[in-house]
Amino acid sequence: MHALVAESWLTFHWSDFLSNFWNATFDGLTFGAIYALVALGYTLVYGVLNLINFAHSEVFIAGAYAVIFTLSGLGFGPSPPTLSPIAIIGDLLVALLAGALTSAIVALLVERIAYKPLRARNAPRLVFLITAIGMSFVIQYAFFLWRGAVAEPSVTMYQDKAIFIVFGSTIYLSQLIIVGAAVLMMVGIDQLIRRTRIGRGIRAVAQDPDTATLMGVNRERIIMTTFVIGGALAGAAALFYVMKVPQGVIYNGGFILGIKAFTAAVLGGIGNIRGALLGGLLLGMIGNYGAYLLGDAQWIDVVSFIVLVLVLMVRPDGILGSNLGKVRA
Repeated sequence: MHALVAESWLTFHWSDFLSNFWNATFDGLTFGAIYALVALGYTLVYGVLNLINFAHSEVFIAGAYAVIFTLSGLGFGPSPPTLSPIAIIGDLLVALLAGALTSAIVALLVERIAYKPLRARNAPRLVFLITAIGMSFVIQYAFFLWRGAVAEPSVTMYQDKAIFIVFGSTIYLSQLIIVGAAVLMMVGIDQLIRRTRIGRGIRAVAQDPDTATLMGVNRERIIMTTFVIGGALAGAAALFYVMKVPQGVIYNGGFILGIKAFTAAVLGGIGNIRGALLGGLLLGMIGNYGAYLLGDAQWIDVVSFIVLVLVLMVRPDGILGSNLGKVRA
């Protein structure tokens, strides 16, 4: 009897999984690149403050609102625009900057309004965590009061095209753009942290904030910079998210994606820049594999939560397992 009940709600579709393996892989890499960019915000803030900034998902969705409002203002709608490739690229860059700037400002406001007063009072870490969750709900329901519970009208940025075929799976232009741009941004941030004066300051504060302050590092400025960088990357990810999920801009649209991004950061190694990229790409593929194997796209979210629990149980330091303060130039 128990076996029959279990079979009725959980069935493994091995044939579907094997036949769609490469589709799941390439599409998973696309979503994973978005997770990775958002995960970097969690990683940077944790590395510097040992804080899980659960309001980061709302920082991301603020950028998504900015992206879709900008594109709508530029004349984009449900149908692909009749513009030249150069004009489309220019408009997308404007939307990218709008999303990055908006998310960076929201991230900075969250840090100044919510976290700075707590640091001034040397509040316990639990208070920071509760405040982060509270700020998440505050921003989320501010969007609800402003825009309501209905998703924003979708926009189509361009006519997606098949570029080539790999292992029988079609690779589309959007996939190349998202993965390529995300990897370039992650490499740029990795080099920023490793080779610039700002990066040395971030690493110093992450390793030993008191000693860094004694050595002349402005800790408050470094913290602000960290939130701005993480927010800007989340805003950039918002453009790719709207590109992939045009109907996904809604007041609570960042919650599940934020949890996945946090899972990606933990999977790769919380506080590790390269771990965020690795964790995001892996999580994107694992979620898609689970959806095909279990026969329902709704399993993607469940699989992501299972991965989070398993990582915390088996290897809480993540795959790469180092923190931001140990990064070498």
